Amino acid sequence: MTDVISREAFLNAVKFNADGLVPVIAQNRATGAVLMLAWMNRHTLEETLATGHVTYWSRSRKQVWRKGESSGNIQRLVEAWIDCDGDTLLLKVDQLGPACHTGAPACFFRRLKDES
Repeated sequence: MTDVISREAFLNAVKFNADGLVPVIAQNRATGAVLMLAWMNRHTLEETLATGHVTYWSRSRKQVWRKGESSGNIQRLVEAWIDCDGDTLLLKVDQLGPACHTGAPACFFRRLKDES
């Protein structure tokens, strides 16, 4: 089951936390790989939906972070999804270059060793 809702309904459904932020999972549209987790405020979400260029809020720098602005490793929005509670977003993106600041294709490249 998939509900398709308007941009206005989507924005109104988002439950931002006490800091005015919502967690966002970026997923590679082509491969399904989870690329990274980042944060958005209402402004960066609206900018992303309007331009298609994924824009986050940097909690460490406390400023707008346009993905790839300095590195060239941009994310282009393909689809935006919201979870059932409205408190987490999933963005399916086309990723140009690595997603992780380390140069890795995705931020999730370390796995717990199976010690059984």
